Amino acid sequence: MEKNGNTAIRILIVDDHPVVRAGLASMLGTQAGLKVIGSASSSEEALKKLQHEVADVLLLDLRMPGMNGIEMLRALAQKQASPRVIVLTSYELDEDIYRAVQAGAQGYLMKNTPQKEMIEAITSVHAGKRYLPRHIAARLADRMMQSSLTTRELEILEMLAKGLTNKQIGAALEISDHTVRNHVINIIEKLDVSDRTEAATTAIQRGIISAGT
Repeated sequence: MEKNGNTAIRILIVDDHPVVRAGLASMLGTQAGLKVIGSASSSEEALKKLQHEVADVLLLDLRMPGMNGIEMLRALAQKQASPRVIVLTSYELDEDIYRAVQAGAQGYLMKNTPQKEMIEAITSVHAGKRYLPRHIAARLADRMMQSSLTTRELEILEMLAKGLTNKQIGAALEISDHTVRNHVINIIEKLDVSDRTEAATTAIQRGIISAGT
């Protein structure tokens, strides 16, 4: 767990829930080879801290007010020397995993991950490796094999989730029923589902669109 001899791995915790920040700091702060250098309640606060302090590993929540975790990852990617990031979240939607890894996360863990595994993940990521639990890695692989949905297909998928017909979708987007039907066929094929209803349900389950869309 050490870097350059006796230097402990410096950890910054970024989560908008005080109880989570305190719990993680308490759990990790007593471990040999780890040093919690601080915590932040937002991405903006974390970026300010990183201007004055050096962190090796960032434990980052995805869903926070203001700048969310994905936006934070993208901001870090613009910096020359930035900490390696483990996403620590309550959600394991396929789209969340995919977007986090695409944005530069080196690890993805659930908040209920056992202490031993969390320490193992921090050590591995700090050593330059990627850490994804087996089931998370499998879901990421499945997601990456799917063709990406186009902006138009996402628009139509959102309308399918609202129960709109092809005719209604066509009128809203000012395209023909035939064009809508072709888009729906492509969506069904890309999501590997059997019909439009399953396409909408699957998209919500995977986090591609929100349930409130």
